[in-house]
Amino acid sequence: MKKDIKLTRIHCAGCAVNLEDKVKEVDGVLNASVDFVKRIVSIEVENKNADKIIEDVENTITKFDSSIKIVDTSNEEKEAKKEKIEKIFDITKIFVALALGVAAYFIPLYWLKVTLFVVAYLAVGIQVLYTAIRNIFRGKVLDENFLMSVATIGALVLGEFIEAIAVMLLYSVGEMFEDYAVSKSRRRISSLMEIKSESANLIDGQEERLVLVGEVKVGDKIRIKPGEKVPLDCVVLEGNSSLSTAVITGESKEFFAEKGSELLSGYINGEGVLVCKVTKSEKDSTITKIVNMVENATKSKAQTEKFISKFAKWYTPIVVCVAVLLATLPLAFGGVFSVWIYRALTFLVASCPCALVISIPLCYFAGIGVSARNGVLVKGSTYLEMLAKVDTVVFDKTGTLTHGNFTVSKIHAEPNTTEDEVLELIAYAESFSNHRIAKSIVKRYGKEINTAWVQDYKEIAGRGIEVTLFMEPCLVGNARLMKEHGIEFCEADEAGTAVYLAKNGECMGYCLIEDEIKADSIDGIKAIENMGINVAMFTGDNDKVASKVAKNLGIEKYYASLLPEGKVEKLKELKETQSHLAFVGDGINDAPVLASVDVGISMGGVGSDIAIEASDVVIMTDQPSKIAESIKIAKKTSRLITENIIFIMLIKVAVLVLTAIGISEMWLAVFADVGVSCLAILNSMRIMLHKNKSDTKHLKIKQKDDNINK
Repeated sequence: MKKDIKLTRIHCAGCAVNLEDKVKEVDGVLNASVDFVKRIVSIEVENKNADKIIEDVENTITKFDSSIKIVDTSNEEKEAKKEKIEKIFDITKIFVALALGVAAYFIPLYWLKVTLFVVAYLAVGIQVLYTAIRNIFRGKVLDENFLMSVATIGALVLGEFIEAIAVMLLYSVGEMFEDYAVSKSRRRISSLMEIKSESANLIDGQEERLVLVGEVKVGDKIRIKPGEKVPLDCVVLEGNSSLSTAVITGESKEFFAEKGSELLSGYINGEGVLVCKVTKSEKDSTITKIVNMVENATKSKAQTEKFISKFAKWYTPIVVCVAVLLATLPLAFGGVFSVWIYRALTFLVASCPCALVISIPLCYFAGIGVSARNGVLVKGSTYLEMLAKVDTVVFDKTGTLTHGNFTVSKIHAEPNTTEDEVLELIAYAESFSNHRIAKSIVKRYGKEINTAWVQDYKEIAGRGIEVTLFMEPCLVGNARLMKEHGIEFCEADEAGTAVYLAKNGECMGYCLIEDEIKADSIDGIKAIENMGINVAMFTGDNDKVASKVAKNLGIEKYYASLLPEGKVEKLKELKETQSHLAFVGDGINDAPVLASVDVGISMGGVGSDIAIEASDVVIMTDQPSKIAESIKIAKKTSRLITENIIFIMLIKVAVLVLTAIGISEMWLAVFADVGVSCLAILNSMRIMLHKNKSDTKHLKIKQKDDNINK
């Protein structure tokens, strides 16, 4: 059983790492993950006594930190108001402490001056002190509250009243800005996901009523009015209108819908009124899958995130030990107690690793959000990290680089039969198949098919169909099927996919099927190659078809006549020479390859549900150029993470060294903590400024299509 527990706030990013470890220790918890950015604890527990285990987890969370509260999801509005009041109170405390501190500075009476300084310190620091004490009794010592409390109390004992107050003020202001930056980032990313419609206009007989989307069933009729979002995947029964698909595809182009048009949930209706029949329930709809994929993406952590979590776990205790040595060792050589204690306290303040623990997950989360905005769903930071390292992209041909809009270009009949008979028998055999080639043949036949004449139907993966038609045994499929059954046939020498017909062990002829290359494929492949990434193509088609397509697209490496298992084997060969491979496919037969490669990418617009489930990245349109765009986003995210790590570590090390030799003061140490955190968060959010440069290109695609396929 899985459950998400929402929290009010987690003050320290390092706390999120420690909380995750504590939750994992609870009996019955199989796995746990704490998302600092979204403030969610995701747990997987044993089904037996699940309620008791969840209760134990909630108790562990509240005992871990008194300031962390579990949100009542049924009353989130009330919780949001409480949090807003807390923020106003925090701001008020800062101003009160500042006013008292300034007043104390100008008062000549020493006892009154000290009293005001202490009151000012308590006004701004009482919550930090209280949290630190509570956490100590709960076995949680080395957190940010403890470090800040020890440092400032030490400053007070040494008579550094102004510095103690200034440090606590700086810390509180920094925490406030840090919280604001994270909250703003969270809102910006979450706003990308606020694309689900909560209600639908259900047509019930002659009546129409507004209901929740979850109440609508497959087959129900709904009315979509101008300006409304399409609530569920559906097909148009009445009306016509233009719709914006930007939420799903990331493209600004309009989609014109009329009777028979299929609509995806999340599209925004234009000026017309549409009556539609629902084809998918809420849980299976496109928009629900998008939201779930993005919301669950942060549960899959990248190697960098895992390393930083482990780093933070060991880093703080080591730094505390160094601080203790810094305070005590010099005393053995005649050092002044107050000087070295002050340096050690400053060292503690500067040591907190929050900047790393916050900014890196936030950067991945932002990268995933921007990818979703551009019509690319990345299922986790692991895959975003892997995308940035890809050195070879392998494309499936049909439906990925080509439109998949097959047409029968030629019918060849042997002397003992006619073209009409060849077309009829192949159409009857293909009538049970959902493959696009099969549909193109049935469409060309254009007559009603009496399936009673189709018996003993057996589909042979990667080869064709074995079937009894009009009481006679037939084989319909590719050349491989004919050869395996020892049937002599006249092999087609034109570029295209030949579907052969054999009746009673004798070849009757074939239908030649041709596909169209997408104009977008050329732009996409060029963009990928311009990044220094290799491109290859896999296809189950024969060498003639593969050669023609590869030549038109400028692909040097291609592999033809591959069965599903052949694609997997060929990928294993490529892995021996290439370190990070991505495979792009759209069909059911691509699922094994998508699941076995480093990064599996599926075409969500035209792809099968199985391919989408097996893949790591989903392109919500059928545009190969989106792959180049997703790699650019991944690389930019990776670059920002590297910048953050280098920047944070340089500042931390510099301040720690300066502190150890007595140059740095405590206020600079505070900057090295919360100040650097804020700067790293802002740097992480630069990924949100990424623009999709491919939008304008797609306005010219239709004009290119005809030229490419000549």
